[in-house]
Amino acid sequence: MTLKKGSISINTENIFPIIKKWLYSDKDIFIRELISNGCDAVSKHKRLVSLGETAGDDKPYKITVEVSKKNKTLSFSDNGIGMTADEIDKYINQVAFSGAEDFFNKYKDKIEESNDIIGHFGLGFYSAFMVSSNVEIDTLSFVEGATPIRWESQDGMQFEITEDGTRTERGTTITLTLAEDSEEFLDEYHLRSIIKKYCSFLPVEIYVENTDKIEEETKKKAEEVAKKAEEDADIETSEGPKEEVKPVPLNNTNPLWLKAPKDCTDEEYIKFYQQVFNVYDEPLFWIHLNVDYPFNLKGILYFPKLKNEFELVEGKVKLYNNQVFVADNIKEVIPEFLLLLKGVIDCPDLPLNVSRSFLQNDKDVSKISKHIVKKVADKLKSLCKNEREKYEGFWDDIQIFIKYGCLKDESFYDKIKEYILYKDLDGKYITLTDYLEAAKDKHENKVFYVVDKEQQSQYIKLFKEYDLNAVILDSTIDNNFITFLEYREMGVRFNRIDSDLSDVLKDKDEEKDEKASEEIINFFKDKIGDRVEKYSVESLKKEDTPAVILISEESRRMMEMQARFAGLDYGFDLKEEKTLVINDKNPLVKKVLSLKDDESKKEDVDVICNQIVDLALLANKELNADELDLFIKRSNELMSRVISL
Repeated sequence: MTLKKGSISINTENIFPIIKKWLYSDKDIFIRELISNGCDAVSKHKRLVSLGETAGDDKPYKITVEVSKKNKTLSFSDNGIGMTADEIDKYINQVAFSGAEDFFNKYKDKIEESNDIIGHFGLGFYSAFMVSSNVEIDTLSFVEGATPIRWESQDGMQFEITEDGTRTERGTTITLTLAEDSEEFLDEYHLRSIIKKYCSFLPVEIYVENTDKIEEETKKKAEEVAKKAEEDADIETSEGPKEEVKPVPLNNTNPLWLKAPKDCTDEEYIKFYQQVFNVYDEPLFWIHLNVDYPFNLKGILYFPKLKNEFELVEGKVKLYNNQVFVADNIKEVIPEFLLLLKGVIDCPDLPLNVSRSFLQNDKDVSKISKHIVKKVADKLKSLCKNEREKYEGFWDDIQIFIKYGCLKDESFYDKIKEYILYKDLDGKYITLTDYLEAAKDKHENKVFYVVDKEQQSQYIKLFKEYDLNAVILDSTIDNNFITFLEYREMGVRFNRIDSDLSDVLKDKDEEKDEKASEEIINFFKDKIGDRVEKYSVESLKKEDTPAVILISEESRRMMEMQARFAGLDYGFDLKEEKTLVINDKNPLVKKVLSLKDDESKKEDVDVICNQIVDLALLANKELNADELDLFIKRSNELMSRVISL
């Protein structure tokens, strides 16, 4: 018997194009919406039972998704609150009238927390028409004496409501007959993967049933029974009772992030990490977020272990709303640098479907983002202060993340700067404050650093001989990071260990003879030509070093910038500016200088001068192929001369 016919009321002009624009970017989202609606219906019934508004029963709440390729149908069934004909007319036929919102407003004085009600838009149901040629609703309200109601529409515009619904128990079944261009959703494996993607942690158990397979199995069993009956076989006696296989829900209704951190074990955190992200390794450590005020926020952020820094790729931080998956890596909610991590964030205060421009301008979103940064900084502080040995063990794996975070968010740097570690020449972890304090009497506000311990080994040896220290900055991000530190820490200057000679290395007791220094420079220029750009003469405390090469910090940084921005035209050629520092206290240097006017030793002096320069360049691995070839030949020649003495 037909109760009513009519046209669906559109409360907002041109609402369907808006719905399409809102939903069509991910066509599979209709599955999330319909299952979420079922979850809402269950949550409402649970709440009414708890309030004494209706009686409960011992049947477990669940949502069942049935798929049939043969019939080209998908159905979504729940045993929640159900609907009457009037409620269907109100909630379904009037687009954008949210049943969840109405339910909340009705019971808000009796409910302290209603965040388990997901929908607040009233549009989710109509996502079904993205994929369907026909949509049917069979529903029976929880209200005593209610009549089962059936609703049907082929286009989302025209509908029919009748009293010939098929449900005998409270709840709702939504059946979609899929359009030809959407039949991929009839593949059971694909369907399960979508449900796991969006609904892995919904609070109501979700089951998938393939009705085609069930029909085939039922038919096969019936044939087997009939065949055995013909053979007078006693099925129960011959085979014994068969154990019924209990179906397993696709989702985890109580995810770890909902538990209080004090109630979670390390084993649970690791297992959850491995299951959610489908990995076998263990995270370094994690941060459990659990905030109730001034907004609701729960989640777990994991710091993954990097095998090498070239694995530094975007991680995966999953955003949920009341356990419903929204999206991965929403930069407007989760600060960009935290997307190097893996984790889950559940924030009921964020709507399920909004534009990113809305998120960018929403004050609550900004507060949530800042709070997440604060919690990460607090965790790192706590580790550094209370578990220093453990923190140092993590440092090589997390330093890139922390430095990247500082570059992207200066407020994060302000929170964490005292807990950024640097490894010194002895392998000890120190802070920048520690280094500057220890070196203030030797080279105040100057930080020496090493980028390649092998290449700069001679300089490291020289520093150690003079009881000087340096820090190891060998990560690809360090070039940018030291520039950032110089900007933030006014007066502090970073110098690579081969770019400057600390005054500590020089013999201050020796009075510098400018005229003599100029003669030495001219002498070496004459012997080696333009192999280096600059010359300097110093009296080093250690006499056994004839010369060292220094590379200008400024020119090196410009070269690195040019390499990063390949093809950038500066209007002139950039190259590293090398300075040959000649130690006028070195015996070998003194000897060649004493022979400068001896014509009989001219050839020997030329060889020795070039050898001194090559040894200095080799200490910095600066010889090209031709220069190395000349160096080897010259070395052989020198050895031959020594033998002939």
